[in-house]
This record gives sequence, C-alpha cells and structure tokens, in this order.
Amino acid sequence: MTASSLSFRLAVVFALSGMAMGIGMAMSQNHSIMPAHAHLNLLGWVSLFLFGIYYERRPRLNASKLALVQVILWSAGTVVLAGAVAAIHLGYKAADPLAGLASLIVLAAMLLFTYFVSRPAISLGGAHGAHTGRVDF
Repeated sequence: MTASSLSFRLAVVFALSGMAMGIGMAMSQNHSIMPAHAHLNLLGWVSLFLFGIYYERRPRLNASKLALVQVILWSAGTVVLAGAVAAIHLGYKAADPLAGLASLIVLAAMLLFTYFVSRPAISLGGAHGAHTGRVDF
C-alpha cells in the first residue's frame, strides 16, 4: 500500500466519523464535544487528504515506508487526540495527559512531513526518478 492510498482511505473514514459525530451532536442538542469534532475533521479528513495529494505527486516518496509511518503516526495521534478532547469536554479532566501525548504524536508526524516537503526533488525522485537540475519545494 502506498502512503497516498492509505491517506485517502483513512481520510474518508475520518470524514464519515466526523459527520456521524456532528449528526449525533445535532440530534442530542448537545454540542459540548464540538472541539473534538473540529479536530477530527481538520486533522483526519482535511490534512490526510492533503497529505495523500502530496504523496501521490511524488512517486518515490509515496512508495516509501517512512511516508507510511508518517500517515500511521498522524492517524493514530488524531484518533487519540479527538477522543481525549471529547473526554475533556465531557468533564473527564484525567484525559488531559492523553491529549498532550497525542498532540506530541501529531507534532512528530508533522515534523516528519515537514522534512519530506523540505527535501530537494532529487531525493524525492520524479515520475521517472530523473534529476532535472531544479529544486522542487
């Protein structure tokens, strides 16, 4: 599996989960977990879909195990963070350390993605892996 295909698949799962959470809040008229809903949609749906587009445009990176690790770290961190934020807003303050840990996991995944974005095109390899003499950021 490539990083882009995993990103796209997980993004859709997160979108559906975020929609279900939103519908649940609307039906119950209790919007206390709205921050968790926002985290789930932005980190899960939007960010993962954007990662997928980026990876798809860089075939060598897309096929790398390190890119898969980035997507998995991001996704796991997002699940734990959204759950912890929901718990906090439902009154379970004991979830604070879990939210902090999950935030650090998401940050680590973003730092890894930042590394990928900052690398020159020769390291990423184009569609044919050829070096064009230009740096692509």
